[in-house]
Amino acid sequence: MPFDLSVAPTTLAILAAVAFLAGFIDAIAGGGGLLTTPALLTAGLPPHLVLGTNKLSSTFGSATASFTYYRRKLFNPSQWRHALVCTGVGSLIGAVVAHYLPAEWLNKMLPVIVFACGLYLLFGGTPKAPLDSNAPIPRRWQAPQGLTLGFYDGVAGPGTGAFWTVSSLLLYPIDLVKASGVARSMNFVSNIAALAVFIFSGQVDWIIGLTMGSSLMVGAFLGARTAINGGAGFIRPVFICVVLALTVRLAWQHWFGQA
Repeated sequence: MPFDLSVAPTTLAILAAVAFLAGFIDAIAGGGGLLTTPALLTAGLPPHLVLGTNKLSSTFGSATASFTYYRRKLFNPSQWRHALVCTGVGSLIGAVVAHYLPAEWLNKMLPVIVFACGLYLLFGGTPKAPLDSNAPIPRRWQAPQGLTLGFYDGVAGPGTGAFWTVSSLLLYPIDLVKASGVARSMNFVSNIAALAVFIFSGQVDWIIGLTMGSSLMVGAFLGARTAINGGAGFIRPVFICVVLALTVRLAWQHWFGQA
């Protein structure tokens, strides 16, 4: 049954604690899945349930973080319509083909790509905020960026927030705080689109997902407020640490065959 308790209450409490920490980190720099996905696997969930359950809990966290950035006027949806729509479409397609796409080559490239993101921010510096905080956002790159990263989040997911942050810094006249707002908002769109597919496929453990989602919401709210108040000087070192940890995790998993 979908609402039967599939793990021990103690395990559920540990998953909730992990989700809180993941939500806090994810709202600042992305990479929350670095904690929640291994935790779900360790709890004994089958891999197909891990993906769907993680999407359910992640949707709660990304919704809370994105709304917090929106309320602080650090994300304007009207400037990102193309990216929002294309992210949703890309994520739907990615979730549908997730079980059919041979992704071995992509998995082996992930550590390299994620590490490159960290190197860019480490040695490339942090872009300054533009003089005009309402500077227009170019639309030319929004569709391909949204389709690509949305598709990737639907198929796999690790590092999507980091990819959004770095690519947005490269493509648009925004600073690190606003790039984090964009990343959280796009994560929410891709999460909810992919979640619809997982729910339709019956690949969600509702009790675990809702419990972790509630903890993620609290962590995401606190993380987003901390990131906004701390600014780029706070986000940058956290982001770099998350990227380096994500690189090690992906390399260990996909290069050396360790779960």
